[in-house]
Amino acid sequence: MTVASIRRKYTEGGLQTALYEKARPKQPPKLGAQQTAILIAEVCSTPEGRETWTMQLLADRLVTLGVVDSISDETVRRTLKKTRSNRGRFRVGVSPR
Repeated sequence: MTVASIRRKYTEGGLQTALYEKARPKQPPKLGAQQTAILIAEVCSTPEGRETWTMQLLADRLVTLGVVDSISDETVRRTLKKTRSNRGRFRVGVSPR
């Protein structure tokens, strides 16, 4: 299947088309810089009645604050992963040895 696909691309568009894929359109990020800053500020606070934030609680909090209309907990997780935020659970940096 791969060989047939590459052969078809070569005959239709030439060598460059066969060797390189076209750029795929990207979806814009769900949270902008300002919204990400609000998310991180919420992560640094303590949730009411709990010890730590869950991803779903953070997603619900962003909707409650009016930062976004809707957002999934997975989007919150990916955003925090990209910013290397850890919800205050683990210490980051120099080891206490």
